[in-house]
Amino acid sequence: MNAAGKEKLVVEVVAAHNLMPKDGEGSSSPFVEIEFENQRQRTQVKYKDLNPVWNEKLVFHINSAADLPYRTIEANVFNERRSSNSRNFLGKIRVSGSNVGREGEEVAAQLFSLDKRSLFSHVRGEISLKLYLSSREEVVMNNGKNNSGFLMKKSKKQGVNNNGGNHHLGVEHLVGNLQNQQILKQGEQNPGDIKPVVITTGPGPMIPAAGGGGIMRGSGGGGLGVFSTGSTEFSLKETSPHLGGGPSNKDSTYDLVEQMQYLYIRVVKARDISVFGGSELVAEVKLGNYRVITKRVISNSPHWDQVFAFSKDCIQSSIVEIFVKEKDKDDHLGRVWFDLNEVPKRAPPDSQLAPQWYRMEDKKGDKSKVGEVMVSIWFGTQADEAFAEAWHSKAANVHFDGLGSIKSKVYLSPKLWYLRVSIIEAQDIVFGSTMVKYPELSAKIQVGNQVLRTRIASATSNRTFSNPLWNEDLVFVVAEPFEDYLLVSIEDRVAPNREDVLGRMLLPVASIERRLDDKPVNSRWYNLDIHQFNNGSDTKSVTRFGSRIHVRVSLDGGYHVLDESTLYSSDLRPTAKQLWKPNIGVLEMGILGASNLMPMKVKEGKGGATDAYCVAKYGQKWVRTRTVVDSLAPKWNEQYTWEVFDPCTVITIGVFDNSRVDKSTNNANGRDSRIGKVRIRLSTLESDRVYTHSYPLVMLHASGVKKMGELHLAVRFSCANMINVLHSYAMPLLPKMNYVQPLSVNQLDNLRYQAMNVVAARLNRSEPPLGREVVEYMLDHDSHMWSMRKSKANFFRLMNVLSSVIAIGRFVEAIRSWHKPVYSTLFVICFIILVLVPEIIIPFVLVFMALVGIWRFKSRPRYPPHMDTRLSYAEGVYPDELDEEFDSFPTSRSAEIVRMRYDRLRSVAGRIQTVIGDMATQGERFQALLSWRDPRATFLFVILSLVAAFGFYLVPIRWVIALWGLYFLRPPRFRSKLPSKVVTFFKRLPTKADSML
Repeated sequence: MNAAGKEKLVVEVVAAHNLMPKDGEGSSSPFVEIEFENQRQRTQVKYKDLNPVWNEKLVFHINSAADLPYRTIEANVFNERRSSNSRNFLGKIRVSGSNVGREGEEVAAQLFSLDKRSLFSHVRGEISLKLYLSSREEVVMNNGKNNSGFLMKKSKKQGVNNNGGNHHLGVEHLVGNLQNQQILKQGEQNPGDIKPVVITTGPGPMIPAAGGGGIMRGSGGGGLGVFSTGSTEFSLKETSPHLGGGPSNKDSTYDLVEQMQYLYIRVVKARDISVFGGSELVAEVKLGNYRVITKRVISNSPHWDQVFAFSKDCIQSSIVEIFVKEKDKDDHLGRVWFDLNEVPKRAPPDSQLAPQWYRMEDKKGDKSKVGEVMVSIWFGTQADEAFAEAWHSKAANVHFDGLGSIKSKVYLSPKLWYLRVSIIEAQDIVFGSTMVKYPELSAKIQVGNQVLRTRIASATSNRTFSNPLWNEDLVFVVAEPFEDYLLVSIEDRVAPNREDVLGRMLLPVASIERRLDDKPVNSRWYNLDIHQFNNGSDTKSVTRFGSRIHVRVSLDGGYHVLDESTLYSSDLRPTAKQLWKPNIGVLEMGILGASNLMPMKVKEGKGGATDAYCVAKYGQKWVRTRTVVDSLAPKWNEQYTWEVFDPCTVITIGVFDNSRVDKSTNNANGRDSRIGKVRIRLSTLESDRVYTHSYPLVMLHASGVKKMGELHLAVRFSCANMINVLHSYAMPLLPKMNYVQPLSVNQLDNLRYQAMNVVAARLNRSEPPLGREVVEYMLDHDSHMWSMRKSKANFFRLMNVLSSVIAIGRFVEAIRSWHKPVYSTLFVICFIILVLVPEIIIPFVLVFMALVGIWRFKSRPRYPPHMDTRLSYAEGVYPDELDEEFDSFPTSRSAEIVRMRYDRLRSVAGRIQTVIGDMATQGERFQALLSWRDPRATFLFVILSLVAAFGFYLVPIRWVIALWGLYFLRPPRFRSKLPSKVVTFFKRLPTKADSML
């Protein structure tokens, strides 16, 4: 068999792609096991890699090359679980011997899709193999060890471990992506959509890639290029900016930004200008290649009062000139110039530089015949008061209508209130004379654009249709100042899409009583206005005191009105300011700049460009930086401050592209494009520490996840009294009213949507307006929409949470196996001590948790959290799932695609249905213990309960637990492989599953 020259079978394991994560942390540690004619070999383990590359050759003996086409080669892919010395099944393939290449032929790698092991298995991914015959290769004998150094035990025990990886199969298969079915269905629906992909990895033979249209290399350099596992591209990076301008800077107000030097020129007014008629004058400022013009004013009293700021880095001249001209004329009426070497410097808190009168000179240099202009000029930084109102030199190409949208601004969200309307009853409702059926009365309440309706009142023994009773509460969102009216109307549904108004009542919201606690306000009776219609044209309103409605209305100021998700809310205070508690600290943020931004639009003659600005939202305060025009690496260096009332809140920072800057983009009135968003939870920040990091701006597009750039921030959370901060952790997260009179989940979702609409409408009325698309993105308005990607991400988050419980179970199982007798013996001794001395159990657990916390202090996270693409399952998502996530609601896709997605959702829901049914089955078995549904089983349980009660009365409970523990931890040689009597008895109990259709 080992004679030289005899042919051997060589199986070269090249790589695998897109394997199923099995370690509970979103990854796997795969290896491949090849079996051929009772010979078994395996590759090395690739830890934490869903796209492993091996390039390993496994050599097998063959008895006869002629019989090879009638043999099969089986390859199994497993995930190694190091904690329990077991493995999970990831997939398998069976290859016929007819696919094996002959010696001397050029052999290409072959791509195989992984198959299931059983009907309930769920696998995904592909594996690439080379199979050929060779007489030069030798079989590597490793004395019973595999390539990774572990013993190869071909025993039943190994089979138990293999199956052990499927203990949680019922949960894991819930979020299966049905990859093979999706690809087949997409190909059937639109074969042209399956495009070839070229995958290059360096030298090596070319083989067909998935889909049949592409190629990839089977061996050589650095692994399959498309099988990427992510890199530091989406990671957080620490930066070292030069904050505050150095130690010599005395201005501590702006110590979280880099100093930016500007030349400020304020042109105030002019006098003694001799012009003919009532023409309009302008002032022109010229500095090197920069030329800016003020607004037009009447020549009788020319007053501009405009500030211009020129970045010192862009100054290419030593003088600055100011001209006064008539509009639309090139010749100037007067000129004044300044030497920049003589311009003073100013830094806050110095007072502003007072403007002075300067006599202008004409074209000949004569100053006796021209008037004067009032100007102030100085060098300063972005901390200057004039910075916000100044026109910046980098905005030279911005059209006039877009100038207002490039300035930095601070916005305040309107104060939101919950308006509670309790519709109790109505009396003496007058119906029309043509009523032919029983009335269906309901109350319709409208506040602004919000409309809600009560249920239809029904007649009872002591109530008639003329006196309907509802006793129903409806809640709305209103904002100060209160400009809306509350409209309550009684309507009778006479047809499926038609209601007749039988009366209405109008009430100004500003006149409604406010309350701060759960004490109900007094209810009132309001007269209804009856509308009578004559021939559908003339309408008159008559007040009849006989028809009235009983209503209780109040503005609830004790609630916190949610306009963003509670998972990352920035404000948790109640509406009423009287209920606010003192602030516990201050949050300071320096928005330094961005780098490597993606071009968001195409400008004429310039190619790709981005006009970026940044928006930060915390509490009621929104800040917007100025727009840096036509730059992929903008520098803002603006610092803002917020009061903090709760440390467990989140600040959100978003970057957008300004669509109102350039008319040439044909999007002057369009929507601002999203570039990315960052969230920072304040409780993860150490007090008084300055965090300077570069945050990746990650966006999920229909084509996949994409890095749009990096945002550079400097953040500091300061607290004056640490006792107050620690005390806040013991306080309720929301105000008292949210718990005393809680709102339902459906109400909260609807009210949050209404609150977002109110905030967006108010901020859109500001100048410059903060667009609705910006507010929606910052408030994460579409977080409730269905997404297969989010479902998978949440599943893996849950598995990560349960991984510690699973690890404890594996540890106990390893102790029970007695593979390491010393550890098992020590565990049994500790268990007996704890059972016999139970008073030390709780102190022992608490001390252990404290020691673990102290031990982990040195490895605590030093960086704030950021958008994690792996946690969001954004890197491994499929195109069809992304297309579904970005689909509109209701859908705009074709019927075939919707049917395919519906079938996929039915498959997932069917698995959920099965798991829920299994859980219900186990619960029904518990109920069957005493239900006498199975009289013999209940009889046995009752008798055993009486015997057990007598035994527990005689034997102390600690001895019972000790004996049970010893029995449970007994060595395997004393255990039977059959299930225990208790489990057998429990599984025999009846359920209601056999009564279901």
